[in-house]
Amino acid sequence: MRKNSIIPYREDLKAKARELRKNSTLSEILLWQEIKERKLLGYQFHRQVPMLDFIVDFYCHELKLAIEIDGDSHNYTHAYDTQRQTELEQYGVQFLRLDDLEVKQNMPNVLRSLEAYIFDSGNFVKEDTPL
Repeated sequence: MRKNSIIPYREDLKAKARELRKNSTLSEILLWQEIKERKLLGYQFHRQVPMLDFIVDFYCHELKLAIEIDGDSHNYTHAYDTQRQTELEQYGVQFLRLDDLEVKQNMPNVLRSLEAYIFDSGNFVKEDTPL
């Protein structure tokens, strides 16, 4: 298992992240219900995590995995999303992007995709989870 590492962030983003957690989108709420409390293969995820100058939707420190849900709010931010992802990848963060409608309409498939991503990336080494 990788050692947890903290990626630096702007202190002022803590309040913004708190605000985003209070005003989550439906797809963020639905996914959070499925991955909180170590429900996904025993890994701990956090919501709206400040990193560098950005905030990611979900983040697992153990896996260095950021999950982003792309929906209508991302329609005109492709360049920004690409820049943000590139900068965070320099810190070893992996990104998994999920479609908003897929999260809302087909959660079993979304969860299978997340599990497959974790297994395929070679990260699944949870000691307290039987194989």
